Amino acid sequence: MTQEVLIQPSLLKKILVFTKFRLSFLVVLSALSGYLFAGGSDYLQILFLMLGGSLVTAASNGANQIWEKDIDKLMARTSNRPLPQGQMSLRSAYSIVIATLVIGTGLLYLINLKCALLGLAAFISYVFMYTPMKSKSPWAVFVGAFPGAIPPFLGAIAATNTFGFLPGVLFFVQFTWQFPHFWAIAWVTHEDYKKAGYHLLPSASGKSKQSAFQILLYSLALIPFSLIPWILDWTGNTTFVIAAILGTLFFIYAYKLFLSQEDADARKLMFASFVYLPIIQFTYVLDKAEHIKILSDGFI
Repeated sequence: MTQEVLIQPSLLKKILVFTKFRLSFLVVLSALSGYLFAGGSDYLQILFLMLGGSLVTAASNGANQIWEKDIDKLMARTSNRPLPQGQMSLRSAYSIVIATLVIGTGLLYLINLKCALLGLAAFISYVFMYTPMKSKSPWAVFVGAFPGAIPPFLGAIAATNTFGFLPGVLFFVQFTWQFPHFWAIAWVTHEDYKKAGYHLLPSASGKSKQSAFQILLYSLALIPFSLIPWILDWTGNTTFVIAAILGTLFFIYAYKLFLSQEDADARKLMFASFVYLPIIQFTYVLDKAEHIKILSDGFI
């Protein structure tokens, strides 16, 4: 009886590591921001969106680990995953991926067909395009930015059931953010990636001024791009202030990396990217609600 109690948490932990649960949470948070920004307010839809999004993301992460099970053994960062350690059988891994994908897609379908199709598109492009391309070309980052930018797009479509301009803007902002975010990660893990044959920094010279310059350019581009909802008068001046301040701080981190080309500055930029995105997205949500209220009061 005691042994059974001890085994269950261990099994749960393996599944959480295999599906990268923490990453799933960040993805779902982004989808929720898109849903709320597009005017969604149905609690059942929110539940389906969060559960469905989490499960499809879990399926994508699991399939990625199946694909890279042999490569993961070569990198310190991934060598402790369940498959390289022999803690999980391939049969169990495939079962988890299939179950989470089917249930997750089904939950998204309960919102609308477009959401289910977008979930499948994210899974297919991440697993069958981005993952195999990582070992072949730095362009994998560009390819991976598409499924990476789907969450707020999917969230907005869950609310509107239409492929409109608003979901496209949210997609574009997150698409742009993907590049400095992922390149900062690739910089920090560059030596580990090299062991697996991955070269994901934008320049063939690796951790160099050329790579840092491209990170700097995309970080700079985030400032005007993140202001698009304000420019289109979807949000108020709070968006302008917060997006400008956060964008400038993010750019400063990128500039420090450009000057130093040190891992410590890349790590700071990486953590800054994790903070930047949810703050920007939920600023849009809260400021849009306040902006609409102000406009409504002006007409009374």
